[in-house]
Amino acid sequence: MRRSHAGARLTEEQREILLLARKFARNELRPGAEERDENEDSFDLGPVRQLGELGFLGMLIPEEYDGLGLDMLTYLYVLEEIAWGDASVAVSMSVHNSLPTQTLVRHGTEEQKERWLKPMARGELLGAFSLSEADAGSDAAAIKAQAVRDGDGWRLNGAKMWVTNGVSADLVLMMVRTDDPTDRQGSSGIGAFLVPTDADGYIPGKKERKMGLRGSETVSLTLQDLYLGPEHLIGEPGLGFRYALEALEGGRLGIAAQAIGIAEAALDYARDYADERVQFGRPISRFQGIQFKLADMATRVEAARGLLYRAALAYDADEPRKRKLSSMAKLHASETATWVTRQAVQVFGGYGYSREYPVERLFRDAKVTEIYEGTSEIHRIIIARELYLERGNDQ
Repeated sequence: MRRSHAGARLTEEQREILLLARKFARNELRPGAEERDENEDSFDLGPVRQLGELGFLGMLIPEEYDGLGLDMLTYLYVLEEIAWGDASVAVSMSVHNSLPTQTLVRHGTEEQKERWLKPMARGELLGAFSLSEADAGSDAAAIKAQAVRDGDGWRLNGAKMWVTNGVSADLVLMMVRTDDPTDRQGSSGIGAFLVPTDADGYIPGKKERKMGLRGSETVSLTLQDLYLGPEHLIGEPGLGFRYALEALEGGRLGIAAQAIGIAEAALDYARDYADERVQFGRPISRFQGIQFKLADMATRVEAARGLLYRAALAYDADEPRKRKLSSMAKLHASETATWVTRQAVQVFGGYGYSREYPVERLFRDAKVTEIYEGTSEIHRIIIARELYLERGNDQ
């Protein structure tokens, strides 16, 4: 039996949305998760399109732009359920909802919102996000892809890495340099562009072969003399990196929800298997060693969920501590997912190491949540820095 969120005091609307997400995850996503994982060289866009039909690709977009206008907490409830069904589908949903769409909501012009945000809210256009490059991961401000003015527009050249939905998306929110190569301005020399994937000069690479999330689409990109009109630049040409960091605060909450969904799925499988597996004449769930393991797994999942919900409330309220809390939630949830899935494999024993059982896939899926949208080490740096900033503000 899945959790009820009873302690969260759900509204009737939240209950209906959560029930819809839960049914979709159980009936549509989970049955095909293994097949999508095995067919890692292809990408099944069908489940993502279904999310759009359900309205789940416009959850955080205001109603005036054809979205559902929901709060962050409700969105995270849904994303956790989707990740419980298939974490590979959840990452596509998370990227679309948190990065390109929210940047458009905050910094797009009315014309940009009418042209792109509304169809994105309706699920007619799928969004992607591109910041990282081969030599610019944690040090994201070190990107080298360049945009040069060409009349009223821009000409883009360079290479990007690790782009989720990079082939199948319709639009990519991309961060590239707008400063002069002979006079670099650091993070203040980066612009945010909406790049259509059908533009001449947009060249995606092959789908990356990954340890986990094999059902998701992750590619490298080459930009070859790609022209964009002025309407494709979001905001000011030197503020793109600021926009990216702002969007990533919400994106980290999405990855935390994904991690919790993975951990919850592993816990469910481990509990059910412990009831079924008989050794020494009785189910292994009767042995204290297994009971303690399941108890610790459940406790860590609930602790991660509680921290995530606290961070979501701070995000919606625009509290000063929201940056610290979002990093805490992402850090704790991702490390919880890795720990819990490892324990699930142990409960399954030798079968847990076999690809015939789902906990092996969940173990692989969990690991990347400690890496993307900020590694655990980067988030510890952010949390420590915010602690000292808070102390300075209190004095």
